[in-house]
Amino acid sequence: MTTESSLGCGRTEPFVRHHQRYEDWFERHRAAYLSELLAVRALLPWRGRGLEIGVGTARFAGPLGVEFGIDPAAEMLSYARSRGVCGVRAIAEALPFARGTFDYTLLVTTICFVENARAMLQEAVRVLRPAGTIVIGLIDRESPLGQHYLAHQAENVFYREAKFFSAAEVKALLMETGFGELTWVQTLAAPPSEIREIEPVSDGTGHGAFLAVRARVQ
Repeated sequence: MTTESSLGCGRTEPFVRHHQRYEDWFERHRAAYLSELLAVRALLPWRGRGLEIGVGTARFAGPLGVEFGIDPAAEMLSYARSRGVCGVRAIAEALPFARGTFDYTLLVTTICFVENARAMLQEAVRVLRPAGTIVIGLIDRESPLGQHYLAHQAENVFYREAKFFSAAEVKALLMETGFGELTWVQTLAAPPSEIREIEPVSDGTGHGAFLAVRARVQ
């Protein structure tokens, strides 16, 4: 989701107070949302036990069949449970699961809201089984849309406290925390408000504002 997500210990309040506004974004920008969903689906494993970190209202976990999700906002988890996801209230840097519990983890725009992205990825490694997979969706800070969000950050109730990342920075974080074998896809060549039809998903980075990357525990 390109304008709103829901994880970060000190950044949760907007998602508690404005959960309906968050949920409404997906209907107002349905073509952009479906474009993002397809980009994530292109990389997500089809089998195994999955966890979405920062599940929000489960707009991704639900249709993608991700069984478990965590989020610090109880209001978000009520939507997630209604979409068939087993939701647990927690933060990304302290996942309430044993080592090696999951085959894959998913994070969609979560990385820009956590207090400590490196600690979150270290926790993801811990709860993944050997050679487990992580899939991250994010807005590329270097894209025109990312630059627009930066320029207007103070005006957005959800993004005021966000930290945006570039593809290079996410790659470095993944490599530093024990992941490798990265595969990238991209979509969204225009701002969500201008998108009327589902956009194609292409390989690589540098053209689409929404990126998805898959990596494996090494």
